[in-house]
Amino acid sequence: MPKTTTPATELTSQYAAQVTGDLERNVKEQERITADIASLQQQLAALQHDHTVLVNMRQALGITEAPAEPAATSESATVPSPRKKASAARSGKQRAAKSAAAPQKAAAKKSAAKAEGATTAAQPTLVELIRRHLAESKEPRSAAEISTALGQAHPERQITTKVVRVTLEGLVAKSQAERSKQGRSVFYTAPAPEPAGGPEAEAQFDEAASQQD
Repeated sequence: MPKTTTPATELTSQYAAQVTGDLERNVKEQERITADIASLQQQLAALQHDHTVLVNMRQALGITEAPAEPAATSESATVPSPRKKASAARSGKQRAAKSAAAPQKAAAKKSAAKAEGATTAAQPTLVELIRRHLAESKEPRSAAEISTALGQAHPERQITTKVVRVTLEGLVAKSQAERSKQGRSVFYTAPAPEPAGGPEAEAQFDEAASQQD
């Protein structure tokens, strides 16, 4: 009996060690994949934020082209599988399900785009908000101050200092705002109103004087 029990005990120990090792490798693999997913999600969030900033900058510069949509979404992204054992019949069913769901997704996207377009049309543009803020301000304001004030007044809009600065420079180029520098800081104000006796008044005065002569 002792001779029969000893090999069985050794075999059980070998299986236990193998199972323990497999479990450790499985846990490590799960941790690695979880870390990869978290890293990809952070990269996606950063890209989405940059996309929003760039769209706002293009709107501030007056470019009216349709914004480019992301090439792929999280729903349509294909995650590679370490083992490809799916059968042809299962793949066919998945393709059929996707084809049936495609028209519904397209209709939902169109509805969302229409709703978003209506909301955007009802809201003033960033250029209008900045011009209005400069007109109401009695003192020169920096781009950071304007960005903070507009962000508090319109928390639903992602207004950044970078986009506000680009918009202000565009207004200065169009003579719709004035820029002044105090040390290393740059401040902006609304354009000064034209004097009552401007070029038109002077021209009228010269015409009246010539008629009297």
